[in-house]
Amino acid sequence: MTTEPAGLTGDDGPPADLRTLMAAFPTGVSIITTSARDGAHWGMTCTSLCSVSLDPPVLLVCLRCGSPTLEAVSDSGQFAVNLLHAQARPTAELFASGAPDRFERVVWRAPAGAAGPHLTYASHTIADCSVLSTQVVGDHTVVLGKVDVVTPIRLQRPLLYGLRAYASWPEAAPVPSQVPSRTASPVASSVPSRISPERPAKLSSAPTPRKHSDR
Repeated sequence: MTTEPAGLTGDDGPPADLRTLMAAFPTGVSIITTSARDGAHWGMTCTSLCSVSLDPPVLLVCLRCGSPTLEAVSDSGQFAVNLLHAQARPTAELFASGAPDRFERVVWRAPAGAAGPHLTYASHTIADCSVLSTQVVGDHTVVLGKVDVVTPIRLQRPLLYGLRAYASWPEAAPVPSQVPSRTASPVASSVPSRISPERPAKLSSAPTPRKHSDR
């Protein structure tokens, strides 16, 4: 006798509430950036990010179908993952708002070989990636990227998102082990190597942002 997996029996029950499920699964916050062939810069806030393989180093991000950022990533074949630190909530909200002037309102640079604009003030680490493959799944596209360069920017607690609110790591960030890796050139001296810690955010105080948006 076999038993069908739950949810595949054809019962006319209520649809799965994926938003509620994932709201209870806090994650880090990143901004995916890239540059189109015409020189335009695109970027969007993203919490759907995970590692896939260590050898070769591969990660995946999920981007909304129809997104200009996704179109630019597919066209250029590359993207940068900017991991945000605890004080970068305003930048996360900006890149989730669809504001057309978002790159005019943040500090960024594009060093030689960068896969997309580096948000040097808002990030604690940046990864430059090459697109390996894409797969449309429902209303999003899964993008697999090979990590070519990892650039540590500063030692800072990461920005987190869960329960439909932003927060930060409750303890001081540990000192990472010194593992040799390819890194891009150091950031400009005008960008501070460390930002003073903020007060821990209250989960109930943050508005509900769109998960992915770059209209």
